[in-house]
Amino acid sequence: MIRQGWIDAGETMAVVQQYVLAGVCRATLYAQHKPPVVDASDLLHSRLIDEEYAPQEIPLGDTRHPFYGSRRMVLFLAAAGHTVNRKRVQRLMRLLGLTGMAPGPNTSCPHPEHPVYPYLLRGVAVVRPNQVWSTDITYIRLARGFAYLVAVIDWYSRRVLSWRISNSMEAVFCVDCLEDALRSHGKPEIFNSDQGSQFSSAAFTDVLKREGVVISMDGRGRVFDNIFVERLWRSVKHEDVYLNGYATMGELMVGLTKYFAFYNGERPHQSLSDKTPDVVYCTAIGGGAMILDKFGGAGGESPVPLRSTGGSPPAEARSTPESTATVEPTAKPGQRRPAASEVKCTA
Repeated sequence: MIRQGWIDAGETMAVVQQYVLAGVCRATLYAQHKPPVVDASDLLHSRLIDEEYAPQEIPLGDTRHPFYGSRRMVLFLAAAGHTVNRKRVQRLMRLLGLTGMAPGPNTSCPHPEHPVYPYLLRGVAVVRPNQVWSTDITYIRLARGFAYLVAVIDWYSRRVLSWRISNSMEAVFCVDCLEDALRSHGKPEIFNSDQGSQFSSAAFTDVLKREGVVISMDGRGRVFDNIFVERLWRSVKHEDVYLNGYATMGELMVGLTKYFAFYNGERPHQSLSDKTPDVVYCTAIGGGAMILDKFGGAGGESPVPLRSTGGSPPAEARSTPESTATVEPTAKPGQRRPAASEVKCTA
């Protein structure tokens, strides 16, 4: 490449002689002037792929099948009467700058050695703030890599009590989020999470046991057991993350700080009679929640004794000494998890 830089078409010496003196193969000269071959079939297949991904009749910014990767594009072209190799489709999609929307990281991987706690909230009416808290982790795609967001919410008011972001899935940022919620808002009667290794770890559950909080965990594959946090993730992503397209952790931190302030203090919630979570949480009026028991047996009563706040502001809940109940896991890894009625509670 350095010797090719010696060649100057403006010199009086013929270019061919310059190549000979520079010791560069003349085939390089001919290759440089060879026009690129445009395959008509490539143009046709590129147009079909582009239209399937983002057809012209759909408004700008929307797509038809953005989740189609190279495999499904091959099937789509075959159905349209074009037999195309997958590698060719991959090459064309790279040229077009198209990529299928692949699932992100799995944020709910259980640890085989961590204890599993029963789900205690099916059929239980949540009638006051700080009765039930829950948490979950979601991922947010950045320009390079992912960020992980954890939040703690109050079921009665849907208020986000605390949140943290991290670039790793370690349990430490989940514990930090939990500690912050306990310092700022007192303690709940029941704390619910999924069976992810962060929430079933000793570092996380020991904090709850220290505070005398009853631990509840979702059933495997039962997304509706923690539906209020899942609904929060939908709001966060559709109302903020997808609109702003954060590129760095710093941008994400600033953006989420503004959004959660808006979510708690300004955004009306239809399920709260168009009140904000801050108002419902502080007044203890207008909230509530219940996971319907489709299998019977709950009877609307909590399987563990619940403390009554007596309608007092939730901020005072931490200063009132009351008896609490703890639930010990009765299922070992690989065994059937017990029903709520089988849980042994000790006051």
